[in-house]
Amino acid sequence: MGRSGGSRVKCGVPAVVLCLVALLCANLLLFVYLDAIYQDSSVPSAHPHCRQRPGHFMVGTMSTCAPWLQCPEIRSSVWRLRLIGQGAVKQVYLSEWQGQKVALSVLTSDEYRADFLHGISMLRSLQSVRVVSLVGVCEEDGVFVTEYHPLRSALNLDAILAQDRYRAQDSWQTRLRLALDYVAFLVFLHNSPVGTRVMCDSNDLHKTLSQFLLTSDLRLLANDLDALPQVEEGRRGVKCGHHQLTGEFVAPEQLWPYGSDVPFSDDLMPGYDEKSDIWKIPDVTRFLLGHVSGSDVIHFHLFQIHAECKGQDPRRRPSAHKVLIVYRSVYDNMKEGHAETIKDML
Repeated sequence: MGRSGGSRVKCGVPAVVLCLVALLCANLLLFVYLDAIYQDSSVPSAHPHCRQRPGHFMVGTMSTCAPWLQCPEIRSSVWRLRLIGQGAVKQVYLSEWQGQKVALSVLTSDEYRADFLHGISMLRSLQSVRVVSLVGVCEEDGVFVTEYHPLRSALNLDAILAQDRYRAQDSWQTRLRLALDYVAFLVFLHNSPVGTRVMCDSNDLHKTLSQFLLTSDLRLLANDLDALPQVEEGRRGVKCGHHQLTGEFVAPEQLWPYGSDVPFSDDLMPGYDEKSDIWKIPDVTRFLLGHVSGSDVIHFHLFQIHAECKGQDPRRRPSAHKVLIVYRSVYDNMKEGHAETIKDML
């Protein structure tokens, strides 16, 4: 009996060791998994671009880059399926090209041809991971083709995240990454290959959000580039249209400065620069963050930089790059704190 008992003890020791090793391995795998989920927030959407081959595109299931489509290919092989969007400048149709879904934008009226052609010029010049892929252009027909994103504009964010398919991703991580994408686009726009540009189609929150597409992996891409005037050093600045702007969403310098006693005059309206985009960042971020768990903590950490964004003097507002640095720091700190909480629970 003594021998039998001793034998059981000897056999039990390796079993306990194996259990401990298995538990440690499981914890290690969990930490690796969590780290993989919350990758560096600075990485843009995994959307494919042919950045090494200007004038080329790759969308959908394509495995190689192809030259931008010209008028003959657009006329013969891009087929309209249905209308999916309409604005003052253009109508947008879900279309098909060689089995790939694309978006076909069509000029609505010659009255807006200058804006339409400006948008095409910006799409050509600003192709990057921050901007929707251009597929083809036919200026003489007043059309251009871009990649198609079925989730459509950022206006749909709350509705999309309420769907069963995406509900698990309705988190502060997803929403703060979207805010990072928005600010990162402003950094790109203010330091673009074609000079410092101002996002003029942003006179209210609805209009601003409509300028961005949601990708299937829940990232933001700039889509509507019809109104991006250039800030030229030494000039008077830019003006977003020739009509009087109102409301709290636009920056103070975009408002008529001479009071109601003086009738609005475009000639008397002072110009402004890219700092008008900075004023709007807190409002856009507030919408993107929503009311998920953790959003109140993020607002607390962003309070100071947002207060600076709302400075009355545009010269004292931070650059988009400075805002992005703060956003990334908050994201990284939140991520580390979340990982520590998970470790404490194990």
